Amino acid sequence: MAPHVVIVGGGFGGLTATRALCKAPVTITLIDRSNHHLFQPLLYQVATASLSPADIAAPIRAILRRQVNSEVMMDEVIGVDAKERLVLTKTRRIPYDYLILATGSFYGYFGHEDWNKFAPGLKCITDAIQIRRRILTAFEEAEMESDPEKRKAFLTFVVVGAGPTGVEMAGSIGELARYALRKDFRHVDPGMTKIVLIEANERILMGFPLALAKKAQRKLESLGVEIITKTRVDHIDENGVEFEGNRVRAKTVIWAAGVVASPAGKWLQAETDRAGRVKVEPNLSLPGHPEIFVVGDTALYTQNGKSLPGVAPVAMQQGKYVAALIRRKLKGDPPLKPFRYKNKGNLATVGRGYAVAEFRKLRISGGFAWITWLFVHIYYLIGFRRRLIVFIHWMWSYFTFKRGARLITKAGDT
Repeated sequence: MAPHVVIVGGGFGGLTATRALCKAPVTITLIDRSNHHLFQPLLYQVATASLSPADIAAPIRAILRRQVNSEVMMDEVIGVDAKERLVLTKTRRIPYDYLILATGSFYGYFGHEDWNKFAPGLKCITDAIQIRRRILTAFEEAEMESDPEKRKAFLTFVVVGAGPTGVEMAGSIGELARYALRKDFRHVDPGMTKIVLIEANERILMGFPLALAKKAQRKLESLGVEIITKTRVDHIDENGVEFEGNRVRAKTVIWAAGVVASPAGKWLQAETDRAGRVKVEPNLSLPGHPEIFVVGDTALYTQNGKSLPGVAPVAMQQGKYVAALIRRKLKGDPPLKPFRYKNKGNLATVGRGYAVAEFRKLRISGGFAWITWLFVHIYYLIGFRRRLIVFIHWMWSYFTFKRGARLITKAGDT
């Protein structure tokens, strides 16, 4: 009987590991509580009405339909019995010979979890649709509001966290207001929109070189984004944000700050860091359990004295590595050398036709960096149809200044 590999999580790490084991003499069960794989780097474009959810998500069963050694299970994992080698879900107990946990992360609010209802994060399609609804509804409310102060609050948007997601979100809202919506309203000028980007660190885009971060900041400011650094948020409610004795009245607040890992560390009763990431061996296995591997945002892996960031390339490379390690174990080959992440570069788009990019010693910004960003993201989308549709949407938006996914939907809408 072929060894059974259970993979929890259909994100970048889990899906990459599954596909890398396609020709291995194993049976694979991929478990995810959703039925789709989501291309998270473009989720902010769903939230700002550039793309529709189906443009960046694909059913996992469709992706793996030709991989005969795999099956997909839509279920929610609630624990792991490492002693008995069982994955526990809400409906069943699944035995495994090898277990790969690629369960990702979600936004943390530094002990203020009640802020979530006022400042949603951006980790899934539901989040993106909710944020899109809030952004577009704010303009509709401003159109009907006669009180100048209340109208100003509707036209003020606060983004907390100035990493790539926060920067891209702020720039995209600026473009939406100043270009796509500019002529659509009769009683309010979307060009008067105020966008505030708040960052606790000393500058935006801490993972990028200082020179690129400064260029990105200048571009954001040209879109009307006010950038506040070295500042921590003290309070968030339905009326706005407070920090260091100041208050910004805003009806729309978006959280793009700290993240915490999934509860996988608790399932395994493993040693974790403050963010809940599981401390793993150099081959990404759980200490004392060579049959259990943790990859992606859930894993704490240190390289060159720094922990690896929770980004898609890390998860994908770790997924491939673990798959190769399992194949070698089954063949009886010598084990692989410790995992080593190869950083191929960093990219962030900052508004229309402008991006910053770092590829080792090469650092570029502007239109060429944006074209590079565009083709890199299209390349990693799953399926030719989605690549083509997204490319057409982007070209249409670029040349017409319009956005085609501006639907305000509510629960129960069909």
